[in-house]
Amino acid sequence: MAAPRSEAAAAGPSPRGGSASRPRRGRWRWGLAGASCALLLPPLLLLLCAPPSVAQKKKENLLAEKVEQLMDWSVRRSVIRMNGDKFRRFVKAPPRNYSVVVMFTALQPQRQCSVCRQANEEYQVLANSWRYSSVFSNKLFFSVVDYDEGADVFQQLNMNSAPTFMHFPPKGKPKRADTFDLQRIGFAAEQLAKWIADRTDVHIRVFRPPNYSGTIALALLISLVGGLLYLRRNNLEFIYNKTGWAMASLCVVFAMTSGQMWNHIRGPPYAHKNPQNGQVSYIHGSSQAQFVAESHIILLLNAAITMGMVLLNEAATSKGDVGKRRIICLVGLGLVVFFFSFLLSIFRSKYHGYPYSFLIK
Repeated sequence: MAAPRSEAAAAGPSPRGGSASRPRRGRWRWGLAGASCALLLPPLLLLLCAPPSVAQKKKENLLAEKVEQLMDWSVRRSVIRMNGDKFRRFVKAPPRNYSVVVMFTALQPQRQCSVCRQANEEYQVLANSWRYSSVFSNKLFFSVVDYDEGADVFQQLNMNSAPTFMHFPPKGKPKRADTFDLQRIGFAAEQLAKWIADRTDVHIRVFRPPNYSGTIALALLISLVGGLLYLRRNNLEFIYNKTGWAMASLCVVFAMTSGQMWNHIRGPPYAHKNPQNGQVSYIHGSSQAQFVAESHIILLLNAAITMGMVLLNEAATSKGDVGKRRIICLVGLGLVVFFFSFLLSIFRSKYHGYPYSFLIK
């Protein structure tokens, strides 16, 4: 049986030379594609090598002008003061290839914002650390907007409290994390530097000006103790006074349990004044933060409760007049009951949902 032939073989030779016409047709197609590429290549190269448009050039010039102006202000002063017009031009309006950290505050004396002054001191320390560091560049600027100089900015941002720290990134609008959580973290320069590093990848090492007040106070204390020991060198029995050591120990315990160390680390404000109604809050409403005044209140409450416990113990162990002991017992019991109720009410106001209370709600 004969093997089957292909269609090409069965059809016979082509009129134009058989199967050789197919390679010629392929070469003709490749030549057409090459000619098309050769025709398109000059316009593409012309577009790539063409100078920037007038609008692009104007945008670059405007950006260079803004950066140059900001650098000039930063050289003169680490924190740039801005009003509404400067804020809209250099912070809000494009083009911008730099980050701006803005403190919104109210530093005028008539505003009576002590927290604003304290936060401004820490902000100045941070800005000076950046300005005089070896990595200082035009990628980050520090500015401040005072309410009395830029009230329209506060209204534009729907801002009703001060101080407030915000980061404005080079591109896009600020996100929620670009607003510094002042109530929870405090406004210490180190905490602000950590927040800026998270938002901009710019790491600032905080350099504080030398403060010799602690050294002077320690020297005075050592001198006082040394002078007292020298004057009483013939009678040092007071060193073995248990009551004196107990009082000193209680002072340390009260300071530590009231949150003084937390205040030293976080640097919270002393109190908070509502700018709308002027009401001052001494107790922070969250369990994650506190005010300095709050720690002072807790210290006094703990001291009052301790005094009540001491009086109760004195009434139970002393051998004096029964009537006097009864009065001491009632006074001690009253101190413990009242101030413990007050302390428990503060605990309930901070830990929402806590069900228990005693006398004071």
